[in-house]
Amino acid sequence: MSKSVINGTVKSVCPFDCPDTCGLSVTFEEGKITKVTGDAEHPVTRGAICNKVRQINDRVYHPERLLYPLRRVGPKGEHSFERISWEEAYEEITSRMKGIISEYGASAILPYSFYGNMGVLNAEGMDRRFFHRLGASQLDRAICNAAGSTGYAYTMGASKGIDPEETIHTKLFLIWGCNLVSTNMHQTMLATEARKNGAKVIHIDVHRNRTSTWADQFIHLRPGTDAALALGMMHVIIRDELTDQAFLEQFTLGYEDLAKQAAEYTPERVEAITGVPAAEVEELSRLYGTTTPSFIRIGNGLQHHDNGGMIVRTISCLPALTGQWDVRGGGAMKGNSWYSRLNGEKIERPDLLPDPAVRTISMNQLGDALLDAAPPVKMLFVYNSNPAVVAPDQNRVREGLAREDLFTVTHDLFLTDTCKYSDIVLPATSHFENLDLYTSYWHLYLQLHQPIMEPMGECKSNFTLFKELALKLDFEPHLFDISEQQMISEALDSENNPLLKGITFEALQANTWMKAGGNELPSYTSMIPTPSGKIELYSAKMLMNGLPPIPNHTPLREPETYPFWLTTGPNHSFINSTFANQEKLQKLEKEPLLHMHADDAEALGLLNGERVKIRNDRGELEMTLRVGQDVLPGVLVTQGLWWEDKKKGHQAVNILTPQRLADMGGGATFFSNRVEVLKADAAQ
Repeated sequence: MSKSVINGTVKSVCPFDCPDTCGLSVTFEEGKITKVTGDAEHPVTRGAICNKVRQINDRVYHPERLLYPLRRVGPKGEHSFERISWEEAYEEITSRMKGIISEYGASAILPYSFYGNMGVLNAEGMDRRFFHRLGASQLDRAICNAAGSTGYAYTMGASKGIDPEETIHTKLFLIWGCNLVSTNMHQTMLATEARKNGAKVIHIDVHRNRTSTWADQFIHLRPGTDAALALGMMHVIIRDELTDQAFLEQFTLGYEDLAKQAAEYTPERVEAITGVPAAEVEELSRLYGTTTPSFIRIGNGLQHHDNGGMIVRTISCLPALTGQWDVRGGGAMKGNSWYSRLNGEKIERPDLLPDPAVRTISMNQLGDALLDAAPPVKMLFVYNSNPAVVAPDQNRVREGLAREDLFTVTHDLFLTDTCKYSDIVLPATSHFENLDLYTSYWHLYLQLHQPIMEPMGECKSNFTLFKELALKLDFEPHLFDISEQQMISEALDSENNPLLKGITFEALQANTWMKAGGNELPSYTSMIPTPSGKIELYSAKMLMNGLPPIPNHTPLREPETYPFWLTTGPNHSFINSTFANQEKLQKLEKEPLLHMHADDAEALGLLNGERVKIRNDRGELEMTLRVGQDVLPGVLVTQGLWWEDKKKGHQAVNILTPQRLADMGGGATFFSNRVEVLKADAAQ
């Protein structure tokens, strides 16, 4: 098809960091997008899309969209830029790179990116190849799902749950630590379909939110105590002889060890730890133990704790106790990227690293890296991310970004908070302007996105940017002077992943989307990718890595200097900090709110709707207080990553969050965060 549509409706795909990866239908009139709806023909998302993406044309044609390269001309932290050409930008960037490498070595250059665009080429393709060849410091991109995915993999072997399309057969849904209505809406559609056949939906969370209202039952627990609840469920299931012993003997390893551990977690002990009444623990456990098929949707929120990896590992052991993996519609899911896994080594080329032992820096510790690393980070290259909002311990991050001896390049669609601190700002394409391949970490479909409009202004994709930078640095043309189609074809390697058999670039061109494994996936228990080939309730690999081999509950590590736990979850209208600059969506969210239990507000003399100050040793900010019953006493919740806006009083909540790493995978610990709350006008 033509790269630029004048009139008509064409297929597209949602590019954002969301599990649903929806099929889209985009309508053009006189060469401009006028409407974005869901593609009714998509087999999973079936024409439904969220309100965020329905407004995506406002993002594409936003009056503040970056269209040309810029150079900073004023102090860092202000919007003081002048327009320059791409040639000038490339000359300055490559000159700086050469100088830094000569004086400090290539490890003084740090890329910083995540999944602002989930396309394979623009998220983890030419960029990774470029920085490998350059010899730059490696970035551990562990800000989102690393702890939970690692914990789940210790039990199940990989990010491999049940096919979500099969959940229409489920009779009991446990939605655990996940606000599905706001973050995985098509799972709610599938659950609604199952409800028509008698399924029950239970939401387990620290915050009574939209999903709690939609569910049949809500179970409210304290932050970081989910593993104790899961062990309490195991206690009751084992005590009441509700286990599937035949399944346990054939498909699991370490049941006896787990049973001994679970014996210690009586409902009364679990109540003391979690705040969930013992009678409620009993009821939930027996319901789960006697209902088949049952399905646990494990969310992202509960892993953002000091003990987040073990939380997910523990929950992931539950389905094996009652043999759910052998039942259609039964099992669990943390993520499903295993099914559509691509050949990352072919496209990223880690073998190009001049020094395979080059340092790796955690993106969760950017503040420390910019201020304390040795050798120092002298160049930061940001794309697909907005670290001045999303990275923890923001005061440290912004202090580092403000260094005059740090040369920062940011590639984005907008002048984000990070751009304020950048020396060179480069305009990025929207995904509508790119050729790319999309996979989902929830459903099993791969989707090819053909460009449906020309790049606006002088915008370039990540793929083009790093390809051209490589050629400016005289890197090998056979590695970098290649097409998007060639790299996509390299990624679709069925020898590396047999479930991709028949899924080629040409086949995707003809079909738009194709399902990994087709419609006849092997049974789950026929391919358990753990070291033992069984579900590992006891993990020797964990023991080897210095971790407890059996699931357990450990308290959070944040010192009890401050009285409240603060959890910072997603809101309904943003995806992390994406969309936070769109006026329509800002109006829907109105303002950042701090949810507090009524008893705590009364004790502190605070009123609903007043401005309050939230602070700890990392920083402080102000929000409007929302008093009610949506959180437990001693717990606070705020939602959404708002850009800093001093006029509106919006501040980055990550001013308060720690740089500590979780127990597994180097994950972030955003939610293991203690604060105090005062009236906004209170004296220091």
